[in-house]
Amino acid sequence: MALVLGSLLLLGLCGNSFSGGQPSSTDAPKAWNYELPATNYETQDSHTAGPIGILFELVHIFLYVVQPRDFPEDTLRKVIQKARESKIDYDKPETLILGLKIIYYEAGIILCSVLGLLFIILMPLVGYFFCMCRCCNKCGGEMHQRQKENGLFLRKCFAISLLVICIIISIGIFCGFVANHQVRTRIKRSRKLADSNFKDLRTLLNETPEQIKYILAQYNTTKDKAFSDLNSINSVLGGGILDRLRPNIIPVLDEIKSMATAIKETKEALENMNSTLKSLHQQSTQLSSSLTSVKTSLRASLNDPLCSVRPSSETCNSIRLSLSQLNSNPELRQLPSVDAELDKVNNVLRTDLDGLVQQGYQSLNDIPDRVQSQTKTVVAGIKRVLNSIGSDIHNVTQHLPIQDILSEFSVYVNNTESYIHRNLPTLEEYDSYWWLGGLVICSLLTLIVIFYYLGLLCGVCGYDRHATPTTRGCVSNTGGVFLMVGVGLSFLFCWILMIIVVLTFVFGANVEKLICEPYTSKELFRVLDTPYLLNEDWEYYLSGKLFNKSEMKLTFQQVYSDCKKNRGTYGTLHLENSFDISDYLNINEHTASISSELESLKVNLNIFLLGAAGRKSLQDFAACGIDRMNYDTYLAQTGKSPAGVNLLSFAYDLEAKANSLPPGNLRNSLKRDAQTIKTIHQQRVLPIEQSLSTLYQSVKILQRTGNGLLERVNRILASLDFAQNFITNNISSVIIEETKKYRKTIIGYFEHYMQWIEFSISEKVASCKPVATALDTAVDVFLCSYIIDPLNLFWFGIGKATVFLLPALIFAVKLAKYYRRMDSEDVYDDVETIPMKNIRILKVERITDFW
Repeated sequence: MALVLGSLLLLGLCGNSFSGGQPSSTDAPKAWNYELPATNYETQDSHTAGPIGILFELVHIFLYVVQPRDFPEDTLRKVIQKARESKIDYDKPETLILGLKIIYYEAGIILCSVLGLLFIILMPLVGYFFCMCRCCNKCGGEMHQRQKENGLFLRKCFAISLLVICIIISIGIFCGFVANHQVRTRIKRSRKLADSNFKDLRTLLNETPEQIKYILAQYNTTKDKAFSDLNSINSVLGGGILDRLRPNIIPVLDEIKSMATAIKETKEALENMNSTLKSLHQQSTQLSSSLTSVKTSLRASLNDPLCSVRPSSETCNSIRLSLSQLNSNPELRQLPSVDAELDKVNNVLRTDLDGLVQQGYQSLNDIPDRVQSQTKTVVAGIKRVLNSIGSDIHNVTQHLPIQDILSEFSVYVNNTESYIHRNLPTLEEYDSYWWLGGLVICSLLTLIVIFYYLGLLCGVCGYDRHATPTTRGCVSNTGGVFLMVGVGLSFLFCWILMIIVVLTFVFGANVEKLICEPYTSKELFRVLDTPYLLNEDWEYYLSGKLFNKSEMKLTFQQVYSDCKKNRGTYGTLHLENSFDISDYLNINEHTASISSELESLKVNLNIFLLGAAGRKSLQDFAACGIDRMNYDTYLAQTGKSPAGVNLLSFAYDLEAKANSLPPGNLRNSLKRDAQTIKTIHQQRVLPIEQSLSTLYQSVKILQRTGNGLLERVNRILASLDFAQNFITNNISSVIIEETKKYRKTIIGYFEHYMQWIEFSISEKVASCKPVATALDTAVDVFLCSYIIDPLNLFWFGIGKATVFLLPALIFAVKLAKYYRRMDSEDVYDDVETIPMKNIRILKVERITDFW
């Protein structure tokens, strides 16, 4: 029943499933941003037997030894084909060959069954003749003990052998009890297991509409992302165009900007230099006038009469000779003017080169805004198309017959569940009968082995080696009686037990080898998938049953494997043959409308690069002669003293000489002149030195600016020409390429979404894993694990115990002689000296005296 139920569950879902998605691939596209919510199912994928599984494995090993041949796929196919025939001709050679193949495959089971039948037939006969023989004082029925030299050894051997056999029988009885208990326990779990499977099936039914809603909801996410890019077309498309233009334009503008800054620095340097030169001319003239005045004053002071008297005359002569050093540097007044160069630079600056550069920067930075302003109409059209696609997708999902299918399948599940719950009490009732019968069988075997154990216990404990066979104690005699009772019960019931063992063995072994093992290895599916096997008009039964297209390859094995992998029902059953969602979710049809709108997207950009006036200003600056000025003339003067001597040192020296003169007018006059020289140094020389420093800085700026000026300007003009050519020749292609990239991005969102819809409906939505789990539950768990495994363990244990009853009763009969109290015995005066002839005479006399 479980197998039929599982198959019906699978076929019931398959027969009325909805469609969708890609049928072939189970691998999702690489760039998904969506994922269906995970569905959690309660029923476990696999069943573990626990520690008891070791016993089941022992049974499987035994069955492999009995039946080591592979699953007979071809033979089973021919049997099924023969079963379809209305009348089977057993005389046909192929029928005979098929029968021989079946016998060959079942040889091990048949042999074991034959041995069991021999046991069933012979044991009652042997028991009957043994009973009659015992009644005739034969077969150990005579209550007379003959003494043997190895009697003690035989008794021990018989006792140990019987004990070992009883232990083996006890292990078999234990297996029987365990198997009997497992059947009862596992049948009680069947209700919970069935409820778990039906709960998972209802979860499948309830989750499928939610999955469809989730798929629809993700369109809004996709549309919002596309709308975000459309609203940000200035940064997405405009920014892309700008990024393509920057590497070719920005460096040129940066160089021109640097040159504009250099022109301004040159102007400032020329202005500073021009004003410095004028200041130097004026300051040099003033210095010369001041030095002339102080020389005149010194000469007048040196005309003092004291200068004609020694030693003052020597000092005066020294001062008079040094007056020639008090001269200004005449070259300072002869430095060339830079008015011409300054005028040229000022003419260059009449063109606002820096403003032109900023205009170039601004023309680039305005690209995103200009793109947005030029594409407003196109963006609005694309948004309308996207909204219409959302409506189309919603309409497609409405065409899926999901609600009707789910309602129909829900009714089927409810009916099946009601049927199972209605019949489970009957199953549990039959299980109670089976459990009670198994308990009786195991108890009967337990009773037999208990008699053997009691016989051994009483016999061993009550045995007295000093007692003669006729004087044995009650305990020992009771042990022998227990052993014979066990023998009697063994003869009475063992053949009945063997009947049960043979019947359960044949059934359990064949179910295990023909259903359970091939189901696990999927060989059973290969038989069911044989073309024209289940229906001679259909090549593939499942596709013929579902779609009436038997030529379509849809196999039980493929459906089961896909369901085990949690694949969607649409892809599992290839339902695109009845409802091809790709026709409704035509990606090209939907993306073509978006592409047509985007193809009308036109962007016109004008990039300003300096212009003719800017180019002329650069050329004029290169021709202004800054790089050809004689800077060494100016630098040479900046290293010289404004006067012929260091006035401060000269003043200190003059002051020292004056102090060497006698006090008087000459001394005072010279000191005043020395102070005047110090004042000239402070007021005239120091400003000239400061102006020379300024002149030096200006000259260095001009040197740096003019160094390679013509080459720099030519390089800038060449870069400018290259950038202008790039804009002229490539701006259109850049705009087209970026527009295509932008179009590909927008369309890519919906291509991915459409592909995800097809993939999800094909591979994820309504995944049929609960159905495969239900089939596994019905066959692998319920039939094989809950029923067949315990059944096989039962006959394995009971069969082993029953078979070992045969040697047990033999040893029990032999051993009972050594425990029971005999009516007569052999009597010896000296066992070692009495000849055998005398022993026989004594025995006859004892028997004669007894009667």
